[in-house]
Amino acid sequence: MPIPPVAALPPVQLSQISGMPATAQPGAPFAALMRNAMQQMQTLEGTATQAVDGLMAGSGTDIHTAMIATQKADLAFEMALAFRNKAVGAYQQLMSTQF
Repeated sequence: MPIPPVAALPPVQLSQISGMPATAQPGAPFAALMRNAMQQMQTLEGTATQAVDGLMAGSGTDIHTAMIATQKADLAFEMALAFRNKAVGAYQQLMSTQF
């Protein structure tokens, strides 16, 4: 089966990405998008904590589930940290601009 060219693929909408709440549509205020992203990061962290606690307590959580949940939480944190660093860098660059 031939692979379709990239131009033939339909564009991906924000609402199609799994885990993205329906309230975060294009044109939504930036603060609402950030609030939703932080809430999702906290949810992933809570899920990872529960999975690791379940693994350590021997309550039926397997190591694969715990590792996947931990990696998801780590990736979300790394992305938030990278975004914060970019935002701080942009703010510092803006503040150093002379008018």
